[in-house]
Amino acid sequence: MGEKCDGHDRRRSASNLSQAARDNGLGFSAVGSPIGKFPLNGDFNEELDRLKKAIEFCHILGCRYIRIFSYYIPEGHTHEEHRGQVMDWLGRLVAEAEKTDVILCHENERLIYGDKGRYCLDIHQTLQSPHLRGVFDFANYIHCEEDPLENWPALKPYVEYFHVKDSRRSDLQMVPAGQGDGRILEILTDAARSGFDNFLTLEPHLSVAEKNWGRTTPDLFKTATDALRSVMAAAGMV
Repeated sequence: MGEKCDGHDRRRSASNLSQAARDNGLGFSAVGSPIGKFPLNGDFNEELDRLKKAIEFCHILGCRYIRIFSYYIPEGHTHEEHRGQVMDWLGRLVAEAEKTDVILCHENERLIYGDKGRYCLDIHQTLQSPHLRGVFDFANYIHCEEDPLENWPALKPYVEYFHVKDSRRSDLQMVPAGQGDGRILEILTDAARSGFDNFLTLEPHLSVAEKNWGRTTPDLFKTATDALRSVMAAAGMV
């Protein structure tokens, strides 16, 4: 009984949030879930439960995308050792999404299977589902010692939207869009010329001095949005 009440409260809170956003002219692009940031020796049923909740929230919030990841590779192990399990788990998530109108969007992230460009490409080429698309994170490729621009041509057909944060290669410091080595201007320029017509999410991570990688203060968020707008204008997106 307790779980049902908790679920009802979550749905009601999400519904209230959705209505409040609409009343203020706002909408939701995606559910930014942590699905796939999960150990490969964990209980996969927990992941399926998370996905079902995320799908429910998608419908309440009026969006169709759920951001996912592709599972932590155990320290000291290779990607190839765990490829079969990763593809099986991702395939089961995709199969669940295929029962709905929801699209799962895989984001490249350090330490997971899909950290580098070739592994992200492997995921898309292996699973080949319209319910699985890609999120392109510029800074995360830098933190995996890759040049985002080198990954762009191969991944371009699979990218649904961009997750914008930039970083310097020299010290891995997060910086506003266009001020690092993420090659954001070049990639967005090519995307615009190729007819890209979807959204960009912004997660600047600018408060790294506080050792809190997920935090960006309101003043720094304005800095981040101003920088992104400038890059988008130069890329011909606005």
